[in-house]
Amino acid sequence: MWAGVMPAVTTKFTADDQLDHAEMERCFALQIDAGCDGLIVCGSLGEGPMLSHDEKLEVFATARKVAGKRPVLMTINEAATRDGAALAKRAAKAGADGLMVVPSPIYHTNPQETVATLKAVATAGGLPVMIYSNRLAYRVDVTVEIMAELASEKLFVAVKESSDDIRRSTEIINAFGDRFDLFTGVDNLAFEALSIGAIGWVAGLVTAFPTETVAVYRLMKAGRRDEALAIYRWFRPLLDLDVSTYLVQNIKLAEVHAIGSNDRVRAPRMPLFGDRRAAVEKVVKDALARRPALPKL
Repeated sequence: MWAGVMPAVTTKFTADDQLDHAEMERCFALQIDAGCDGLIVCGSLGEGPMLSHDEKLEVFATARKVAGKRPVLMTINEAATRDGAALAKRAAKAGADGLMVVPSPIYHTNPQETVATLKAVATAGGLPVMIYSNRLAYRVDVTVEIMAELASEKLFVAVKESSDDIRRSTEIINAFGDRFDLFTGVDNLAFEALSIGAIGWVAGLVTAFPTETVAVYRLMKAGRRDEALAIYRWFRPLLDLDVSTYLVQNIKLAEVHAIGSNDRVRAPRMPLFGDRRAAVEKVVKDALARRPALPKL
């Protein structure tokens, strides 16, 4: 159902902490114009847990306006299952093409609870679901065994694999073949995951570097591995910024320098400062100074 590069877009705020729809529209359009295959809103990078349901629907509406015929997925990352189900219903009514569902980020569900939560949200929304498996950030591992319990449910169509263990991608393919659309969700494992069979990339640094992200993906799919690898090696220090407690601040700071945006975040987050800010800026500026020419695709 889904494939390609699907940015987990950032949410933009005004100086007085309101949603900045004009800046989101501009930034989302950069993704679509670069050839991205859809948009995912209100995820970890989109500061979803810091947004009200009404705000999430507003961000979705802006993404839907920009994306045209390409799919837009709403992330469901609520602490309580009933709230996730309620948001899923609203997202479906608003015209979402699908849901990316995270088990509760507050309570660390056991396998039975994980299955029950995912099924409840999927049923409430009635939309295709991308299972978000991220045991490092959310402390819940949606294992191959759990996926097997969900495989008979037609609404579960994809997996965002973010376990940080590249072996998991092969295990999913070995267990299910092409039953699930397999996406990598770890930026600095993207080349490796695409090499072994992932068909999509839920990307983070794409919001600052959309053309390079799309180039890596398309070159890999065209069998032009060496060309993709050359870009990926340049890209790696930037992609490492995605694997951090400060991924939101890191990537928004990259957006400042790469696409002329801002790095406003919603409290309790604060923009980077001091040595940490200087270190991230050095990574970004060094990459910009060595930005490679991209081959024709």
